[in-house]
Amino acid sequence: MIRKHVTRALRPGSQPLHLSAGQPDYRDMPANGVVECGWGRWLPAQTYTTPGELAAALLEERPGQRDIAFYVARPHVVVAQAPQQLFVDPSETFRLGLGGYRPQRAGRRGFTLRRLRTRSDVAAINALYGSRKMVPVEPQRVWRQRAERHITWALAEDRHSGEIIGVAMGLDHVEAFADPQAGSSLWSLAVAPQAAHPGVGEALVRYLAEHFQARGRAWMDVSVMHDNAQAIALYEKLGFQRISVFAVKRRNAINEPFYTQPVEKEADLNPYARLITDEARKRGIHVEVLDAANGYFRLSLGGRSLVCRESLTELTSAIAMSRCQDKRVTLRLLAEAGLKVPAQRVADGSPADAEFLAAQGAVVVKPVEGEQGKGISVNITTTDELTAAIERARHFCDRVLIEAFCPGQDLRIVVIDFQVVAAAVRRPPMVVGDGVSTIRALIEKQSRRRQAATDGESSIPMDAETQRCVAGRGYALDDVLSAETELTVRNTANLHTGGTIHDVTDSLHPVLRRDAEAAARALDIPVTGLDFIVPDPAEAEYVIIEANERPGLANHEPQPTAERFIDLLFPRTRAQPHQGER
Repeated sequence: MIRKHVTRALRPGSQPLHLSAGQPDYRDMPANGVVECGWGRWLPAQTYTTPGELAAALLEERPGQRDIAFYVARPHVVVAQAPQQLFVDPSETFRLGLGGYRPQRAGRRGFTLRRLRTRSDVAAINALYGSRKMVPVEPQRVWRQRAERHITWALAEDRHSGEIIGVAMGLDHVEAFADPQAGSSLWSLAVAPQAAHPGVGEALVRYLAEHFQARGRAWMDVSVMHDNAQAIALYEKLGFQRISVFAVKRRNAINEPFYTQPVEKEADLNPYARLITDEARKRGIHVEVLDAANGYFRLSLGGRSLVCRESLTELTSAIAMSRCQDKRVTLRLLAEAGLKVPAQRVADGSPADAEFLAAQGAVVVKPVEGEQGKGISVNITTTDELTAAIERARHFCDRVLIEAFCPGQDLRIVVIDFQVVAAAVRRPPMVVGDGVSTIRALIEKQSRRRQAATDGESSIPMDAETQRCVAGRGYALDDVLSAETELTVRNTANLHTGGTIHDVTDSLHPVLRRDAEAAARALDIPVTGLDFIVPDPAEAEYVIIEANERPGLANHEPQPTAERFIDLLFPRTRAQPHQGER
């Protein structure tokens, strides 16, 4: 549970908290306490006799971990012990008094809350933290601690899929370090970006508040970055109040954004570009932002310099890029390489368009050149729908493809340096009814959540295609969807139109891995995102429908897409051979 560096007791009043009217009695607390949390160590500052001892403990931080000293009464003095290695964390602390807290009856919802039970739960926690750019936990340590009373892992599980869509860690201060103030705290709250259910974060916070209230704890604290307006709004809604508490951390690559001046205009880059520039700076590569609005930047190290637009670089030739942009050329080259692709034709307005539809039974209509799912209509089955879909696609490109519709899951495989790095199933946007809200309102709410989860990159368009898909399932936008009823509101799974992404890299069938790498070689492109339609990612059956010359690497965390991308551009900065390297 807690490790004692020394056996002597803390001198009363030597490191006083200023959190209560009276002076707490510290004599029963262990000295120099350290609580192992899986992602790092939590150091209760009130158990340390001197600032020097607290600073020395922070300097023992292990690589890849994030330690935090909390309740630091004199943070400036602690930092002064090692000013080049420590910094004051720019977070705010909020406190929920549990004496007057009133639990809220949970309504019907599509997820359940429970404690950590299995090793797969630990893996799910790390997948969530990876998707949120948070420090992963040490699986063995967390698993060993599962029955201990000082740490509680709360999980939110989707009722339908069984997927873990939220996690939070609660720390019982009495169990951890004999806290005389009978406190507790909440840490590492994360909700899956793809979660369709509202209120997951609030439910986890309430779960831990009620857990600690039942134990007789006086309050529950939470530390949140000062500019995280969404999280602060949630805590204030639940009755948390801001308190004057300070934290100190060690300067490391994980914490770098909190204590360094960002590269000029880097904050204006989108998440796909920032993921790459962050990884480059960690390796000492110079970053120069050229055009933030369009994602252009230059990476330089020594005599080597490369201009990138997100994951598109000067290493991708104009020929390879043109092969991906023209979807007719893409499929022809892949077919010639012996890979499986769907039948297609260019729409020309002749009776042959309708004849192709009749022969295939259902088709997909898409612009010959396009991206982000714009202008695509899926599962077209009537001539009237076909005519309307072709017209929509022509708003994005004057040439339009009609392609055989292949039912199955939408699988994106990212190939870098002709090796598969990540694979994920992309699912169309879905809303869950609450028995009160209209489908239109549910879409708007889900769209706002998707925008918040993706820094504005994903939202569900309220357009004719959404209306068509909703109508095709027997609803109108102003209908009220019954509680817990799930409704897919678009047929395309593109992230930019509200789709969600679910990692399947570890379960990818070897045939899919082999043929994805073969497809990249056929197109002669060093970085690509290949779109497969599959019945199951763990099976060998597939068709390839597109290749993307500028895949969004940020969509595939926690897979090491940015790391492998920088390996390709600057191979001498590679720390060590990665798994699967040949």
